[in-house]
Amino acid sequence: MSKVYFIENESLNEEQLGADALALLKKVVADTGHTFEKEVPLKVHFGEKGNVTFLSARCYEDTIAYLKDAGVAPSYIETNVLYRGSRTTTDKHLETARAHGFTQLPIIIADGDLGTEYDEVEIEGQYLKKCKIGKDYGKFNQFIVMSHFKGHIQAGFGGALKQLAMGFAARGGKLEQHAGIAPVVKAEKCIACGLCVEKCDFDAIALTDVALIDQDKCVGCAGCIAVCPEGAIRNSWSGSNFLEKLAEYAYGAAKGKDIIYISFISNVTEECDCTGIHMKPIAENIGVLASKDPVALDTACLDLLQQCSGKKLFDNGRVSLGHAEKIGLGSMAYELVAL
Repeated sequence: MSKVYFIENESLNEEQLGADALALLKKVVADTGHTFEKEVPLKVHFGEKGNVTFLSARCYEDTIAYLKDAGVAPSYIETNVLYRGSRTTTDKHLETARAHGFTQLPIIIADGDLGTEYDEVEIEGQYLKKCKIGKDYGKFNQFIVMSHFKGHIQAGFGGALKQLAMGFAARGGKLEQHAGIAPVVKAEKCIACGLCVEKCDFDAIALTDVALIDQDKCVGCAGCIAVCPEGAIRNSWSGSNFLEKLAEYAYGAAKGKDIIYISFISNVTEECDCTGIHMKPIAENIGVLASKDPVALDTACLDLLQQCSGKKLFDNGRVSLGHAEKIGLGSMAYELVAL
């Protein structure tokens, strides 16, 4: 049974949330004997342009100061998104991050300018045999994964598992979880400019009146999605077993890594921080939790949210939790330790 540490906090005071996160981090370090290496990136989410309920940069400042005082060099680390938005390419992603106040640390976009740089991590899962993980994640052994616990239209909820699965995956890995392999071309939007043909390193795209993707040659890097000026190349969103694939990608991201997980149950919205619109919270603020077990942490967050709201919010996410436990990522059984 894994320990999950918890500090109740019903406010949205960013300074207090940051202080709570640090108190929990110190507790995990003390109880587990954790020692930090010289460089430890913070895996965070910078929020999509137009979103206002993502965790602000202030929530991380106490943790950053603590690491620096301990002689650790922290950074922010993320990957580019699969869909077309303000974080599709590294330039746009960095611009969005800085506009949202994430200026305290160097920012690493781990999968390169177009989201196509990755290492393959072998997992031998039930649905996937390898995971495309952003290349720069391979440079580090330790991370602190800091998550905003909220809803997600497909995953049920976004928490530690989703930060691992989607946040560590290169664009092709995101595509693999959502749909399978090849993206699709919307013929009515394609202007036959040829940029996707030039970008493809696998000779998988031909140009006639419109671009055509060869499903057999496509490796799912999804670079064509990033370069298309018209948004004519998209993920088909037609895949199966997304929840189980998400769990397997989380396993691949965490494989061989030493990670501390911290999650904030505040400003809980129905959809995730990738949604670039103003959203109203759908539940009361609960507090901050931490653990070295991402499955136990997400399970505790979901249980607390459902208990406090009296509703079965985001319950389909338990499919991912069950599969993650089955493949050995962590345990759904936990001991909640209130500070």
